[in-house]
Amino acid sequence: MIFFIFLLNVVYLIMAVSIHEFAHAFSADRLGDPTARAAGRLTLNPFAHIDPLGTIVLPLSLLLLSGGSFAYGWGKPTPFDPYNLKNPRRDSGLISIAGPLSNLLLAVLVSIAIRLLPYAFSIFLTPLILINIALAIFNLVPIGPLDGQKIVFALLPRDLAYEFQTIMNRYGVLLLIFMIFPFFGGEAPIVSIINPPIQFLARLLIP
Repeated sequence: MIFFIFLLNVVYLIMAVSIHEFAHAFSADRLGDPTARAAGRLTLNPFAHIDPLGTIVLPLSLLLLSGGSFAYGWGKPTPFDPYNLKNPRRDSGLISIAGPLSNLLLAVLVSIAIRLLPYAFSIFLTPLILINIALAIFNLVPIGPLDGQKIVFALLPRDLAYEFQTIMNRYGVLLLIFMIFPFFGGEAPIVSIINPPIQFLARLLIP
């Protein structure tokens, strides 16, 4: 039974990542950039979106360490060309926020389904809510290559935005690595940042 739950969480995670990246591709396509479509990313096929580290190594490690109850990660970055967008900075932010919003929308839909289905289904569907919430909140953190960086870039005043982008281009990946890995056997620094909103949304959506 434990192995089945673990396997189910892996499937849910891959599903959440696929929907997340598809949302990026779909929004970019709708905003006038065909790059993701040409790259074969305008699909829900998980093989088009899996990133070895972000979708497999990191989430599976977290699932194992947490007993199958918690994971976050990312998919293979969805390409887009800002020069194809009418308003590159604004539209880049819209493309970026589409991924986390798609995960939150799925979490809401699953929450509604749980309330309509027999109670036994909640055991199997609740992890899908948690995984989508965790994936959304994690990707909203404004560091590294995560969606939050591009969202902040779109919201900041132009000069400050480009200074922020320069810093993230230089140090973002290193900062992300520092944030997601526990040091000296303790808790990963990012956990203290994302846990409060994850727990808040979980209390709202899980019956």
